[in-house]
Amino acid sequence: MASSSSSSCCESSCEALSVALSSVALNSKSAFGKTATAAGGAASPDPSSSAHRDPKPHFPQFLSPTSPSNDHNSHHPTNPLNGSSSNTTSLIWFRNDLRIHDNEALFRANTDSAFLIPIYCFDPRDFGKSASMGVDKTGPYRALFLIECVANLRENLRQRGSDLVLRIGKPEEEVVGMAKGAGASSVYAHQEVSHEEFEMEKTVQESLGKLGVEAKFVWGSTLFHRDDLPFQLEDMPSSYCTFRTKLRNVQVRPVLEAPKELKSLPSLSTLDVGALPTLQDLGLPSLPDGQDGDAAKEPTIHGGETEALRIIISIDALLMNSKDKEVHHDVGTSFGINPAWNVSPWLATGCLSPRRMLHELTEKYSRFVTRKYVSQ
Repeated sequence: MASSSSSSCCESSCEALSVALSSVALNSKSAFGKTATAAGGAASPDPSSSAHRDPKPHFPQFLSPTSPSNDHNSHHPTNPLNGSSSNTTSLIWFRNDLRIHDNEALFRANTDSAFLIPIYCFDPRDFGKSASMGVDKTGPYRALFLIECVANLRENLRQRGSDLVLRIGKPEEEVVGMAKGAGASSVYAHQEVSHEEFEMEKTVQESLGKLGVEAKFVWGSTLFHRDDLPFQLEDMPSSYCTFRTKLRNVQVRPVLEAPKELKSLPSLSTLDVGALPTLQDLGLPSLPDGQDGDAAKEPTIHGGETEALRIIISIDALLMNSKDKEVHHDVGTSFGINPAWNVSPWLATGCLSPRRMLHELTEKYSRFVTRKYVSQ
């Protein structure tokens, strides 16, 4: 009886967890000050936007002709790294995917190339004033979190034989210039959906095309892949309940493990990987002073993939110390919505994959429920 009850409770709880994460993880960019991704359910649009006035929002046309994601069946291989490296140099352009686990763009670039140049650009436009409100788009605390995310990504890449080229500048200039200087044949990147990022992608693609360099965009910022949705993006349900119902039988794709080794940078004497910028380099002030002239207040959270995975892994211990009613009566609060377990900043910067989060929490919650019922 205990085993049957445990199994039934575990299945229903994990289903609820998946539903909760399809909201929390996919709308994390909105929570962190970014526009939510299209495949992430019904996000709250800007009241002044046309999408707010029209119940059917208009989504941009994706750059699928140059994207390896264009083949729907290719996303369910036994080994996503199937293929052989040619004697080529490729760029992997990191954006809001500052991780090495579950990163299809990195995996494909590493597989298809003899040499690999990872690059990240601190775009000055992200640190200026907003046109509508005249306030900083990025404050010093958020900028510091981003710098820590990039620093941790560089460390993880170096541990695997690679590095991270850092530039302060517009990606449509820096990425294209790096591709030209290195003689790259392809540039891999994850695709975004918000207007500014999409326009930037079009500019980058056009500029690379003039150089004979192929832009290869893949999809990887949401829990459910856009190609697996049972509706067109233009028909996205306006309510989350409808969205949840339609996706109830949609399977989340497997998590891609982090590569153990990465292709090295080409031997270019002129390739300067660059240094991590300071807040002043980004045009931002130092952290504000505390009250009554105290020293600057240190941030309570720190960026990076390593920190994000540490938090997820530590949840197993938190579960064992949780009261039964706290877990069973409010699964959504227990997994991510509660401020104490809020992982939105790491999801927004891509330090944590939504699929990895679901996988880890489902596994840990299943084990927790089993322990609870077996011990009773």
